[in-house]
Amino acid sequence: MQRSPYDTATALLPLVGGPANVISVAHCMTRLRLGLADPERVDGEAVRAVPGVLGVVADGETLQVVIGPGAVVPVTTAFEAVLAAAARATAHEPNDDRTDAGGDATGLAARGAGLKAARDRRNATPLKRALRRIADVFVPLIPALIGCGVLAGLDGLLVNAGLLTGLTPALAAIASGFMALISVFVGYNTAKVFGGTPVLGGAVAAIVVSPGVAKVTAFGVALSPGQGGVLGALAAALLATYVEKRCRGRVPDALDVLLTPTVTVLVAGLATLYGLMYVAGLVSTAIGTAANWLLATTGPLAGLVLGGLFLPLVMLGLIPIHTTLIQQQGYTVLLPLLAMAGAGQVGAALAVYVRLRHDTSLRTTIRSALPAGLLGVGEPLIYGVSLPLGRPFLTACAGGAAGGAFVGFFAMLGDRVGATAIGPSGWALFPLVTGNRGPALAAAVYAGGLLTGYAVGFLATYVGFRGAARSAPNAPGDPSPPRSS
Repeated sequence: MQRSPYDTATALLPLVGGPANVISVAHCMTRLRLGLADPERVDGEAVRAVPGVLGVVADGETLQVVIGPGAVVPVTTAFEAVLAAAARATAHEPNDDRTDAGGDATGLAARGAGLKAARDRRNATPLKRALRRIADVFVPLIPALIGCGVLAGLDGLLVNAGLLTGLTPALAAIASGFMALISVFVGYNTAKVFGGTPVLGGAVAAIVVSPGVAKVTAFGVALSPGQGGVLGALAAALLATYVEKRCRGRVPDALDVLLTPTVTVLVAGLATLYGLMYVAGLVSTAIGTAANWLLATTGPLAGLVLGGLFLPLVMLGLIPIHTTLIQQQGYTVLLPLLAMAGAGQVGAALAVYVRLRHDTSLRTTIRSALPAGLLGVGEPLIYGVSLPLGRPFLTACAGGAAGGAFVGFFAMLGDRVGATAIGPSGWALFPLVTGNRGPALAAAVYAGGLLTGYAVGFLATYVGFRGAARSAPNAPGDPSPPRSS
């Protein structure tokens, strides 16, 4: 019997430290993200054991519970409801058992703040923080990108087949509406994430897609609507947030509601028109040119590097680059290459499953995580299998490199494979796959890359994991995982 989202949420709350320990609740495509006052209060192993949980990732003061696509939204909604109910119940309880500084909400918050500061000083870097905040801008846009991308792919199939010609204009309009205004959403989210007024960020970013910019000349060149794309919108909203913060506190309270928005939009808007759009346009064009050149001239090598190093270099922050390519070309040629990393994980996990016949616990984990891995959700396999064992993580990267080289080889021959949206991977990416020579050929090349990644990941792990296989426990259900030699 399938566990309900409410049951999952109810089981999770006490394991993450209770309602007093949860500062914020959010989610992305696959993960429930909890901001915690004291990360040390989390029982990680118990959280992993909750039915419906595919994995756990501790990231400083944030706990990421991998639930999976589709399931994460109802679990998040249920968790928020359970959290609110628990907080109300706690507020009405006598405070006789929570008077010490480590147990009451105030003491817990103070302790959590100290731990957070210590972790930030020890682990966080300005680059990592900036990348995390930029990801917070773009991740909420992924559901719309996926929905519109699937419809765009369906529209392309119908047009190429000459079917339902009366419906295809409507599908094209629906699929392109979001992309036409994505700069506004980027501006809104940017201001929200970086501490400005969201609607002001959206208003300044809207300049990028306004038809009126065609009448403006910057650096001797007439601007065009959409020039600079999401990068221009991001820069415009960042500037607007900075201007707004500078205005607050310097403008008399009586005039703040009038002057601050006006100055923010005026200053940031002029800078956007006469500088940011032009520069962002150059950068966006360079990104598209570089991606095409890379695949056309060094296809297998580019695929090898991107497919092999994607997992250890996952914090590079590629979402804005993907979005820029989709705006320019209709698809991103990088995502299918990067998706090969997940194929290597699947192959490596299968090899571990075959090698470690006596490790009942690990084989159960692999059986549970494989369906998600095939659909592109790699965290359960990464954090539950390959990374703890060590060597299988490296051999999985080898499988990803081989799959990427396969796709890159065809790109060098002129058969580029791209994705019309970002988010899905593995088999779930097939509805979004397209290319310069049609979706059918692109899907065939992508499938060949996946199979190559599976095969090489399996063989590299099977051969390279012999030492671990010999040291595998003989008794079924041994709780200690074998170590890779």
